[in-house]
Amino acid sequence: MVAYSFKKRFGPPILAGTKEQTIRAERAGKSRHARPGELVQLYTGMRTRQCTKLGEARCLAVWPIKMDLIVGIVFANDGWIRTAPDLDAFAQRDGFADWWELVAFWVAEHPGVEIFEGVLIRWQPLVPASELDIAGVAA
Repeated sequence: MVAYSFKKRFGPPILAGTKEQTIRAERAGKSRHARPGELVQLYTGMRTRQCTKLGEARCLAVWPIKMDLIVGIVFANDGWIRTAPDLDAFAQRDGFADWWELVAFWVAEHPGVEIFEGVLIRWQPLVPASELDIAGVAA
């Protein structure tokens, strides 16, 4: 099972089911990203005292992604996302209000990165950690 950690601000949209994907850099070495069909564990604050398990979800897809933040183009799942409404919808699936909020986040978190290449990971609706506890599954 692969685990992903998120900034605290993404906890509520993940739990609400409005953030259903994450954009990540390729992993090097023995570490790998989830594969379609695998369970993923979603956390905020991993490796800190404030670590909180949000829940688990089944990975739906892992696609290569390329984002040009200056031009406003995304290439993912062998298709281009170019129009403002499509870019906004893409950003909303990633937990942002719109494309420009996603761009502002990336500029702040990744200074100097105008073109990003990595992977896009999508998951099914989350089973919250509180429900995993009730079901007797170790959280």
